[in-house]
Amino acid sequence: MNRLKGPEKTEKKTENIMKPIILPIEDVLDLHHFRPKDIPDLIRDYVAACREKGLYYVRIIHGKGAGILKSRVTALLKDHPDVVAFGDAPAESGGWGATLVQIRER
Repeated sequence: MNRLKGPEKTEKKTENIMKPIILPIEDVLDLHHFRPKDIPDLIRDYVAACREKGLYYVRIIHGKGAGILKSRVTALLKDHPDVVAFGDAPAESGGWGATLVQIRER
């Protein structure tokens, strides 16, 4: 008895896996390039990397917008044990669209 074969499945389903991006650690982090759901881990990892590299004064750019991202960033910084102080950047450095952060020295 002959059986009919359907089309063979040769295509593998590709998963949408994001590979980590390695960025140079500098004293400025622009959050415009990141997804909102990645911000908590990003801030935690960024502060740790800056501290490790000896960068104790940094600027995080979150944009002005409706202030949602800024609120999220400040809440994360407030709870971070290695953050000594933070506040709005001066006008020439982004004003309320950026936050200056002082990181605890090692």
